[in-house]
Amino acid sequence: MLELIDISVGNILIGLSMVIRRGEYVLITGENGAGKTTLFNTISGIIKPDSGRLMLNDRDITNLPPYKRAVWISSVLQDPRVGTIGEMTIAENLYLASMRRKSPGQNKCMKKSIAFFKEKLKVLEMNLENRLDEKVRNLSGGQRQALSLVMATIADYELLLLDEITASLDPKNSKTIMNLVDKIVRDKGKTCLVITHDTDCIEAFRGSRLILSNGKVAKSTNMNS
Repeated sequence: MLELIDISVGNILIGLSMVIRRGEYVLITGENGAGKTTLFNTISGIIKPDSGRLMLNDRDITNLPPYKRAVWISSVLQDPRVGTIGEMTIAENLYLASMRRKSPGQNKCMKKSIAFFKEKLKVLEMNLENRLDEKVRNLSGGQRQALSLVMATIADYELLLLDEITASLDPKNSKTIMNLVDKIVRDKGKTCLVITHDTDCIEAFRGSRLILSNGKVAKSTNMNS
Protein backbone atom coordinates (compact mmCIF):
# COMPACT_ATOMS: atom_id res chain seq x y z
CA MET A 1 0.00 0.00 0.00
CA LEU A 2 1.18 3.51 -0.88
CA GLU A 3 0.07 6.24 1.48
CA LEU A 4 0.70 9.97 1.11
CA ILE A 5 -0.09 11.88 4.27
CA ASP A 6 -0.55 15.67 4.03
CA ILE A 7 2.23 16.07 1.44
CA SER A 8 3.19 19.62 0.46
CA VAL A 9 5.77 20.64 -2.17
CA GLY A 10 6.07 24.40 -2.64
CA ASN A 11 2.81 25.70 -4.07
CA ILE A 12 2.39 22.67 -6.36
CA LEU A 13 1.20 19.96 -3.96
CA ILE A 14 -0.76 21.34 -1.04
CA GLY A 15 -1.61 19.01 1.83
CA LEU A 16 -2.08 16.10 -0.59
CA SER A 17 -3.29 12.87 0.99
CA MET A 18 -4.17 9.61 -0.78
CA VAL A 19 -4.09 5.87 -0.28
CA ILE A 20 -3.30 3.47 -3.12
CA ARG A 21 -4.01 -0.13 -2.17
CA ARG A 22 -1.63 -2.96 -2.97
CA GLY A 23 -2.30 -4.26 -6.48
CA GLU A 24 -4.35 -1.22 -7.50
CA TYR A 25 -4.05 0.14 -11.06
CA VAL A 26 -4.54 3.91 -10.97
CA LEU A 27 -4.71 6.57 -13.68
CA ILE A 28 -3.58 10.06 -12.63
CA THR A 29 -4.99 12.89 -14.75
CA GLY A 30 -5.39 16.65 -14.49
CA GLU A 31 -4.58 19.86 -16.31
CA ASN A 32 -1.01 21.02 -16.93
CA GLY A 33 0.43 22.30 -13.67
CA ALA A 34 -1.91 20.20 -11.54
CA GLY A 35 1.08 18.50 -9.89
CA LYS A 36 1.13 15.09 -11.60
CA THR A 37 4.84 14.91 -12.41
CA THR A 38 5.73 16.55 -9.08
CA LEU A 39 3.70 13.81 -7.39
CA PHE A 40 5.69 11.10 -9.18
CA ASN A 41 9.01 12.82 -8.44
CA THR A 42 8.05 13.02 -4.78
CA ILE A 43 7.12 9.33 -4.66
CA SER A 44 10.36 8.30 -6.38
CA GLY A 45 12.47 10.55 -4.14
CA ILE A 46 13.70 13.04 -6.75
CA ILE A 47 11.85 15.76 -4.84
CA LYS A 48 11.76 15.89 -1.06
CA PRO A 49 8.45 17.20 0.32
CA ASP A 50 8.39 20.31 2.46
CA SER A 51 6.08 18.51 4.86
CA GLY A 52 4.11 15.30 5.21
CA ARG A 53 4.95 11.59 5.11
CA LEU A 54 5.16 8.85 2.48
CA MET A 55 4.56 5.24 3.44
CA LEU A 56 5.11 2.23 1.16
CA ASN A 57 3.88 -1.09 2.54
CA ASP A 58 4.36 0.05 6.15
CA ARG A 59 7.81 1.57 5.48
CA ASP A 60 8.37 5.27 6.01
CA ILE A 61 10.23 6.32 2.83
CA THR A 62 9.85 10.08 3.30
CA ASN A 63 13.56 10.76 3.74
CA LEU A 64 15.01 7.93 1.67
CA PRO A 65 17.04 8.92 -1.43
CA PRO A 66 15.97 7.66 -4.88
CA TYR A 67 18.56 4.87 -5.08
CA LYS A 68 17.23 3.30 -1.88
CA ARG A 69 13.61 3.58 -3.00
CA ALA A 70 14.59 1.94 -6.31
CA VAL A 71 14.68 -1.37 -4.48
CA TRP A 72 10.85 -1.19 -4.39
CA ILE A 73 9.89 1.46 -6.96
CA SER A 74 10.33 1.16 -10.76
CA SER A 75 9.66 3.94 -13.27
CA VAL A 76 9.19 4.35 -17.01
CA LEU A 77 9.33 7.89 -18.40
CA GLN A 78 8.07 9.60 -21.55
CA ASP A 79 11.46 9.49 -23.28
CA PRO A 80 12.71 5.87 -23.66
CA ARG A 81 16.26 7.19 -24.07
CA VAL A 82 16.22 8.07 -20.38
CA GLY A 83 15.57 4.47 -19.33
CA THR A 84 17.84 2.73 -21.83
CA ILE A 85 21.47 3.01 -22.91
CA GLY A 86 21.72 3.28 -26.68
CA GLU A 87 25.38 2.30 -26.99
CA MET A 88 24.79 -0.97 -25.16
CA THR A 89 23.07 -4.07 -26.51
CA ILE A 90 19.57 -5.19 -25.60
CA ALA A 91 21.07 -7.98 -23.49
CA GLU A 92 23.41 -5.59 -21.67
CA ASN A 93 20.53 -3.21 -20.88
CA LEU A 94 18.44 -6.07 -19.51
CA TYR A 95 21.38 -7.38 -17.48
CA LEU A 96 21.93 -4.00 -15.79
CA ALA A 97 18.20 -3.73 -15.03
CA SER A 98 18.05 -7.23 -13.55
CA MET A 99 21.06 -6.58 -11.33
CA ARG A 100 19.38 -3.63 -9.59
CA ARG A 101 17.26 -6.07 -7.64
CA LYS A 102 17.43 -9.82 -7.33
CA SER A 103 15.36 -11.52 -10.05
CA PRO A 104 14.16 -15.14 -9.94
CA GLY A 105 16.01 -15.90 -13.20
CA GLN A 106 18.98 -13.67 -12.60
CA ASN A 107 22.49 -15.05 -12.91
CA LYS A 108 25.72 -13.22 -12.10
CA CYS A 109 27.00 -14.22 -15.55
CA MET A 110 25.10 -12.42 -18.33
CA LYS A 111 25.50 -15.31 -20.77
CA LYS A 112 23.67 -17.59 -18.37
CA SER A 113 20.78 -15.09 -18.22
CA ILE A 114 20.07 -15.10 -21.97
CA ALA A 115 17.24 -17.63 -21.76
CA PHE A 116 15.64 -15.55 -19.01
CA PHE A 117 15.89 -12.39 -21.14
CA LYS A 118 14.38 -14.12 -24.16
CA GLU A 119 11.45 -15.29 -22.07
CA LYS A 120 10.78 -11.73 -20.87
CA LEU A 121 11.00 -10.26 -24.38
CA LYS A 122 8.72 -12.78 -26.08
CA VAL A 123 5.65 -11.20 -24.50
CA LEU A 124 6.33 -8.04 -26.55
CA GLU A 125 5.84 -9.91 -29.85
CA MET A 126 8.43 -7.62 -31.47
CA ASN A 127 11.10 -10.28 -32.17
CA LEU A 128 13.49 -8.53 -29.79
CA GLU A 129 14.33 -11.86 -28.19
CA ASN A 130 16.23 -12.68 -31.39
CA ARG A 131 18.12 -9.37 -31.43
CA LEU A 132 19.80 -9.46 -28.02
CA ASP A 133 23.23 -8.55 -29.44
CA GLU A 134 21.91 -5.48 -31.27
CA LYS A 135 22.61 -1.96 -30.02
CA VAL A 136 19.56 -0.34 -28.45
CA ARG A 137 20.15 2.83 -30.50
CA ASN A 138 18.97 0.87 -33.56
CA LEU A 139 15.49 0.25 -32.13
CA SER A 140 12.42 2.27 -33.06
CA GLY A 141 10.79 4.51 -30.46
CA GLY A 142 8.07 1.95 -29.79
CA GLN A 143 10.54 -0.90 -29.46
CA ARG A 144 12.75 1.09 -27.13
CA GLN A 145 9.81 2.08 -24.95
CA ALA A 146 8.69 -1.56 -24.81
CA LEU A 147 12.22 -2.52 -23.75
CA SER A 148 12.10 0.19 -21.04
CA LEU A 149 8.93 -1.40 -19.70
CA VAL A 150 10.52 -4.86 -19.57
CA MET A 151 13.60 -3.40 -17.87
CA ALA A 152 11.44 -1.70 -15.23
CA THR A 153 9.60 -4.93 -14.44
CA ILE A 154 12.27 -7.60 -15.01
CA ALA A 155 13.26 -7.59 -11.34
CA ASP A 156 10.85 -7.74 -8.44
CA TYR A 157 9.25 -4.44 -7.47
CA GLU A 158 6.32 -3.17 -5.40
CA LEU A 159 5.28 0.00 -7.22
CA LEU A 160 5.45 0.92 -10.91
CA LEU A 161 5.29 4.59 -12.01
CA LEU A 162 4.51 5.30 -15.68
CA ASP A 163 4.80 8.95 -16.71
CA GLU A 164 3.39 9.79 -20.17
CA ILE A 165 5.00 6.69 -21.68
CA THR A 166 2.98 6.88 -24.92
CA ALA A 167 3.42 10.62 -25.52
CA SER A 168 6.13 10.23 -28.19
CA LEU A 169 4.60 7.19 -29.89
CA ASP A 170 2.20 6.81 -32.81
CA PRO A 171 -1.34 5.48 -32.07
CA LYS A 172 -0.48 1.88 -33.01
CA ASN A 173 2.58 1.72 -30.76
CA SER A 174 0.72 3.55 -28.00
CA LYS A 175 -1.97 0.88 -27.99
CA THR A 176 0.66 -1.88 -28.00
CA ILE A 177 2.51 -0.37 -25.05
CA MET A 178 -0.63 0.16 -22.96
CA ASN A 179 -1.80 -3.40 -23.70
CA LEU A 180 1.59 -4.62 -22.46
CA VAL A 181 1.27 -2.51 -19.31
CA ASP A 182 -2.19 -3.94 -18.70
CA LYS A 183 -0.94 -7.50 -19.12
CA ILE A 184 2.20 -7.07 -17.00
CA VAL A 185 0.47 -5.20 -14.18
CA ARG A 186 -2.55 -7.48 -13.97
CA ASP A 187 -0.61 -10.74 -14.35
CA LYS A 188 1.74 -9.78 -11.53
CA GLY A 189 -0.89 -8.05 -9.40
CA LYS A 190 1.47 -5.12 -8.79
CA THR A 191 0.57 -1.58 -7.78
CA CYS A 192 0.81 0.80 -10.74
CA LEU A 193 0.28 4.56 -11.17
CA VAL A 194 -0.08 5.96 -14.69
CA ILE A 195 0.07 9.58 -15.88
CA THR A 196 -1.26 10.19 -19.39
CA HIS A 197 -2.96 12.81 -21.54
CA ASP A 198 -3.68 10.21 -24.24
CA THR A 199 -7.45 10.33 -24.75
CA ASP A 200 -7.58 6.80 -26.17
CA CYS A 201 -5.68 5.43 -23.17
CA ILE A 202 -8.00 7.23 -20.77
CA GLU A 203 -11.12 5.94 -22.50
CA ALA A 204 -9.84 2.36 -22.60
CA PHE A 205 -8.44 2.37 -19.06
CA ARG A 206 -9.79 -0.21 -16.62
CA GLY A 207 -8.92 0.72 -13.07
CA SER A 208 -9.21 3.64 -10.66
CA ARG A 209 -8.79 7.26 -11.68
CA LEU A 210 -7.59 10.21 -9.64
CA ILE A 211 -7.97 13.73 -10.98
CA LEU A 212 -5.55 16.30 -9.56
CA SER A 213 -6.37 19.97 -9.41
CA ASN A 214 -4.43 22.72 -7.65
CA GLY A 215 -2.20 20.19 -5.93
CA LYS A 216 -5.00 18.12 -4.44
CA VAL A 217 -7.21 15.19 -5.39
CA ALA A 218 -10.27 16.78 -6.97
CA LYS A 219 -12.05 13.56 -7.86
CA SER A 220 -11.65 9.80 -7.51
CA THR A 221 -13.53 7.27 -9.63
CA ASN A 222 -13.43 3.55 -10.37
CA MET A 223 -13.26 2.73 -14.09
CA ASN A 224 -13.23 -1.05 -13.90
CA SER A 225 -15.45 -2.77 -16.41
